[in-house]
Amino acid sequence: MTFRHSRPVPQVSRRHILLSGLGAAAASLTALRLADAASPPGFDQWRERFRPRALAKGVSDQTYTRVMGRIEPDMRVFKDIRGQPEFSEQVWQYINRRVSDWRISAGKDALRRNAQLFDRIEREFGVERGTLLALWGVETAYGDPIVQKNYMRPVFPSLAALAWNEPRRRTYWETELINALRIVERGWSTPEEMRGSWAGAMGHTQWMPEVWLNLGIDYDRDGRVSPFGKPDDALASSARYLLNRGKYRRGEHWGYEVTTSGGPISGSRTYEKWAAAGVVRADGKPFAQPRASAQMWTPVPGGPHFLLGPNFYAIRSYNPSMNYALAIVHLGDRIQGAGPFIQPFPGSERALTLAEVQELQTRLTQAGFDTGGNDGRVGLQTMQAVKNFQIKAGISPADGYGGLKVLARLRQGA
Repeated sequence: MTFRHSRPVPQVSRRHILLSGLGAAAASLTALRLADAASPPGFDQWRERFRPRALAKGVSDQTYTRVMGRIEPDMRVFKDIRGQPEFSEQVWQYINRRVSDWRISAGKDALRRNAQLFDRIEREFGVERGTLLALWGVETAYGDPIVQKNYMRPVFPSLAALAWNEPRRRTYWETELINALRIVERGWSTPEEMRGSWAGAMGHTQWMPEVWLNLGIDYDRDGRVSPFGKPDDALASSARYLLNRGKYRRGEHWGYEVTTSGGPISGSRTYEKWAAAGVVRADGKPFAQPRASAQMWTPVPGGPHFLLGPNFYAIRSYNPSMNYALAIVHLGDRIQGAGPFIQPFPGSERALTLAEVQELQTRLTQAGFDTGGNDGRVGLQTMQAVKNFQIKAGISPADGYGGLKVLARLRQGA
């Protein structure tokens, strides 16, 4: 699972590339040459002082030397930890960007390809397939290798840098570095395979090493636990995470968009009591479990109301952000055929279609604002291109959101 700050980090998700053959040899040779060149002052001494710590936790001297012997710290992490590029997103923008036309369509394809796997996980763990599909889609675009290639990097140089010289959470980073070494010791992965985010999160659903070690399941029975390759281990282990740490409840939906008729709109009570107070599902359907409990949440005054059950907060355990959890549950519902929210957010635009996003990216690139391609997926590069265009065009606020208004302005420019 992804390492999180107290605020959500933009979800440009973070994955692995398998290095093999000459590619691995070339990468190793490059690393050796860099190591021979120079190490930051004090790092070599720290690395040798840290060795007994790792050995005391079950890491062999051979594994430590193999992984850490000539490693160079990735100094970029100290910039990354201060925060990703800032974009001021309203709730509806946050939701639109994650519950995109592309993610809904790709999620349906992922479900078709893995229907038997989701049947098995849902039967054995009770976690709804929509939830797992949405986590997978938001975290890594369903394991897309393009995401892995463009945004992932070796995790050991990152974790070593943080364990060595990040004072605020040094104990945490030291523990995660040792956990990563223990994974190599067990033969579950290799340093070359272990690529992920700057903070060390890896694989389809972005596990930190501690989650990999303690909650990972060999669900495909290949003799190792791995968040890479086939999605079986990653998805089943994420279900286990939601059960164990999120206290997910089998058979309960996350909640519903609702409308009110002047009754109470705060507190926690059963769906049955909410209905008696004039709160009903926005789609007009009955509450599936009238005696289950939920609490009201209105993200923005004048916007949609939601009744949130315990499973919403189980999902929030994956990332401590209400907006993140709302995006996950909404994406999961949309993949399975539900429509957009019935009550719009104030000032919101509808989400762009896939074709419109591709047109936006093409027009931005033609105007000199590189989006990195026109695949219909909006990541940080597209957001930065939008923001730069907004600044040049005098559009305020320059928030990086590529919606209908920005597309219309680009069309005018053409």
